[in-house]
Amino acid sequence: MDESKDTTIALNVRLKPSESSAHPRAANYTSVGVSQGIAYLDFGFIEPSLLAAIAKAAKNGQASPKGLDGHLVTRVAMDVGSLARLQQQIQQVLVGLRSAKTGKPKGEV
Repeated sequence: MDESKDTTIALNVRLKPSESSAHPRAANYTSVGVSQGIAYLDFGFIEPSLLAAIAKAAKNGQASPKGLDGHLVTRVAMDVGSLARLQQQIQQVLVGLRSAKTGKPKGEV
């Protein structure tokens, strides 16, 4: 019986913007949920002044609100395999940023 292994192939991909993706969107809030093998990534925006006011109130011992209203910027749906690849890419970026910050070459801990 021939068992094939999943193989990752590096390709250069160029994504051309569509009308709705031509301009970057600001997001300062994310949420991930999984249902029936599909991951849903929600990117939202909460007014920074509201976040600062809540932080200040908490620092002063005042009660925090039960919830916040923000704006849904976009929702992305992907299979969990794509989510795993995204996690790997994010991890690589974070390692690179950490290396750049500390001045150590990539791969050194």
